[in-house]
Amino acid sequence: MTIHPARTGRQGSRVILFLAAATALAPRVTAQSLLDRSPNLWGNWIARTGTVQFNFLHRFTRSGAPERKISNFPTFALGVGLAEDVMVGFHYASNSTLTPRFPNEWEFFGRYAPLTERDGAPLDVAGQVAYNASSEGVDGELSLAKWVGPLRLIVAGRVLADPFQEGNTQFSVGGGASLKFHRYLALTGDAMALINRDPTRDERVAWSAGLHIALPRTPHTLSLQVANVNTATLQGSSRGGSERRYGFEFTVPITLARFFGGGSPPTAAPPRVETPSALPVDPTQVVQAGIRQMAFTPARIEIPVGTTVTWTNDDPVAHTVTANDGSFNSGLVDGGQSWSYTFTEPGEFPFYCVPHPFMKGVIVVQEEP
Repeated sequence: MTIHPARTGRQGSRVILFLAAATALAPRVTAQSLLDRSPNLWGNWIARTGTVQFNFLHRFTRSGAPERKISNFPTFALGVGLAEDVMVGFHYASNSTLTPRFPNEWEFFGRYAPLTERDGAPLDVAGQVAYNASSEGVDGELSLAKWVGPLRLIVAGRVLADPFQEGNTQFSVGGGASLKFHRYLALTGDAMALINRDPTRDERVAWSAGLHIALPRTPHTLSLQVANVNTATLQGSSRGGSERRYGFEFTVPITLARFFGGGSPPTAAPPRVETPSALPVDPTQVVQAGIRQMAFTPARIEIPVGTTVTWTNDDPVAHTVTANDGSFNSGLVDGGQSWSYTFTEPGEFPFYCVPHPFMKGVIVVQEEP
């Protein structure tokens, strides 16, 4: 493989300009479920800090009679969250059809999601820069997404190095949607079209559709898909072909804190279930907190005496909110459920999750002035 520095530099400049709108500082973003995206549009999928995200995408075709041979086209994705809104990683496709000289396709990417609706922004904004070893060029994507009830709409624009003509740049635009009709089920679809397709090449509109499933009481998700593209890279998912491919995608998030430095909190007191305080709750003194992607969000909460904190579990896995000293304990809170507790005394109250002791937080209760 020969890398052309001048070509890579030109492509990089275009990508930087293309993604400039997405580089402003903004609140943090949390990683998503597979139910929030379509098969060919990753959007602002970001692994949490210290989480390794592994995705296995497998697509296949079957030849006609009499052979009826099954040909496999797997893509492996591995990424790690470096910050709450940044992830770096790579895609590896072991049977790529992008260019004839490279049957194995590598894409190394960095993804940045500065805005998210979950943190109060009007929509989700994400950008990605990638180097594809097969096309020997730099690619980029800018995506926007917004929830409208149970429907998540996604639009994306891409700048791609032309793998067939050195120095040429191609542009792709499209969009997709995810209809979340159940906590654990969603129907998704998307389409991407190259604006300046070469008429001499059979490059069609790229499309996909999928049934996405969150596996209850686990952090894993599964997608059953059909598409006319081969790989999950920016290049591969932008170029449709004449063959229809079926397959699946399976996601495995690995929380490193579970294995490194995430032992049980230093307390000998057994946790006990306490009912929330019976004090009247002032609506202005209710703080909303979350449990997302195997972490308390936020991990530190400062409140005045008499404030009620409500935790909502946005994970498919059950968690607890348990004080280190056993003074309060939610018991198991299933995904989609909430639990509240009113803090009537000043002090610091560290807490953790019993099934996942690496998940920790602290409530700081201050005296009223």
